[in-house]
Amino acid sequence: MRIARLDSGQGIVHARHDGDGWIRIDDPYAAFASGRTPADLGPVTGAVMAPSEARVVVGIAQNGPGHASPVQAWLKSPRTIVAAGVPVHVRRDAGGTVAEAEIAIVIGRATAGLTAANAHEYVLGITAVNDLSSPDRTALDPRNFESKSGEGYTPLGPWIDTALDLDDVDLALEVDGRPVARTDARALPVPIRECLAYLALWSPLGAGDVVMTGAPHSQAPVRAGQTVTVVVGGMRLDTPLH
Repeated sequence: MRIARLDSGQGIVHARHDGDGWIRIDDPYAAFASGRTPADLGPVTGAVMAPSEARVVVGIAQNGPGHASPVQAWLKSPRTIVAAGVPVHVRRDAGGTVAEAEIAIVIGRATAGLTAANAHEYVLGITAVNDLSSPDRTALDPRNFESKSGEGYTPLGPWIDTALDLDDVDLALEVDGRPVARTDARALPVPIRECLAYLALWSPLGAGDVVMTGAPHSQAPVRAGQTVTVVVGGMRLDTPLH
């Protein structure tokens, strides 16, 4: 199922993709927690929003080749999230800009009890994220606050795909329609489910929270005037840079 959030003109609602349109559904997180499929509530139209209104956005650092230390987590403000297609103004005062195409995990329920073996039982689905970054700032800011916190620096979406395989999902990065990176979840040195278990060991996550799983093989320098596309499991997240 492809689940999106739509601004229907009478409020923001959840909807599932149905052919060329959308069907409004009841709360997918409540349905997930109770082990049922969300109920259909009728056709709906509206602008596609970011698919999750996360309270917490977690990034996975050091999930790449050559790191001497294990993966670590860092936090990114959920206020940096924007929907697919929303133009993002790159900061001119922070050095160069890098697009990081990542597989984003949307948590379906409270993560108490999550382990690497059962991690899939806590995941509502997968979406695409572009973790825009200003890497020149990391020399002064090793905690990623300055380098990751630009307005709109977390394009997310366009929907949550509940059918994708946590362990085997394709990932690609394009700039102005030109492929610059192609990889998949299997290429991550630390598997996604192990990253989730690490997070759950140290901090609670809940419904709608987003985990960005790292971009060791899927990043590229970008600049204003270009359009960045993150492709995850067939969904395309386009972000024009201004």
